[in-house]
Amino acid sequence: MRDRFRDLEGPLAVRKKDVVLMATVSSFENLSHPTRSELRQFAELFTPLFQASSDEAKRQAVAALSQCEHIPAAVALFIGSQPIEIAAPFIAASRAISDDTLITIARTQGKAHVKAIVSRDSLSPKVIDALVALRQAGPRTAAPIAPMTETPAVPLAPMPTETNEADALKEQRVANEEALRERILDLAGHLGRNDEDRLGLRTLSDIQEALLVRFARSREATHFATALADALSASRWLAERIMLDLSGQQLATTLTSLGMGFLDAVFVLEKLYPHLAEPQHNVTRGWMVLDALDPEECHERVEAWRRADRYTYKSDVPHAPAPSEAANYRFIRQAPPQRDMRVMGRRSR
Repeated sequence: MRDRFRDLEGPLAVRKKDVVLMATVSSFENLSHPTRSELRQFAELFTPLFQASSDEAKRQAVAALSQCEHIPAAVALFIGSQPIEIAAPFIAASRAISDDTLITIARTQGKAHVKAIVSRDSLSPKVIDALVALRQAGPRTAAPIAPMTETPAVPLAPMPTETNEADALKEQRVANEEALRERILDLAGHLGRNDEDRLGLRTLSDIQEALLVRFARSREATHFATALADALSASRWLAERIMLDLSGQQLATTLTSLGMGFLDAVFVLEKLYPHLAEPQHNVTRGWMVLDALDPEECHERVEAWRRADRYTYKSDVPHAPAPSEAANYRFIRQAPPQRDMRVMGRRSR
């Protein structure tokens, strides 16, 4: 009896992984507009599950994903690089494959993959140009084989050609595998980017973050603008202008750039903009606004605002003289500015 269960243990484990793979794909299909975090999570889960599943489950999963509108680029390249009997429906029908991914598949895989790409309903000019270039480059490697059938009387002539051809094909295959490996590593590095790494970026201190949350809780917009200007090292005018965007998009961009915690940022948005507290798709609108933001784009946008603020804003605080200068004119009678004289004249009337 124990031996019988051992014999069934392997097929049952594979069957279980097949079920988990299809459940993962099915749940991803139900997401009409997946967020960046959901795409990242799916990319991390899909590859190990796919590799551990049976061929039949792989075909079903690929057929299902070929109908999805949004798929992570790393997953699309991974599926497109599978054997053609598995990847064919995805390559030929999926609208989620980018032009760059199609070109990479055409360059790194065989003729069967190229035929699947050609069978797509529509191809962009960029992909067509790449396919034409590959087709033109193909006959150059195959041309030396033709004299073998025409001159069979010379047995030693084709030998170097065959050897060189085999070496060239081997080098090309190794180069293609290396290019594909680097491409997958780049995509994996992009998906696995650590957004908490803020080395060299402007970041809120614990006190600044606590003040922003406190002023948002009590809806003290004036104090919140002051604290925000201090966190940005910018003028109060810039902070107020950010807060005047009633959609909350600019403040969400600023809080993301400053590295405020996600839940704290959601709380701040919902308190300052009550309409963002409305539920939508099991979360609030403020949650969705923050989740859709790219931290790198937020950093670039906020830095552009700060540069423009430095160029246009003129501080009302007069420039403090150096200690040596103060000592020189301390006992010199200074005439008040013309503006102050006019104010004084009005008061004396």
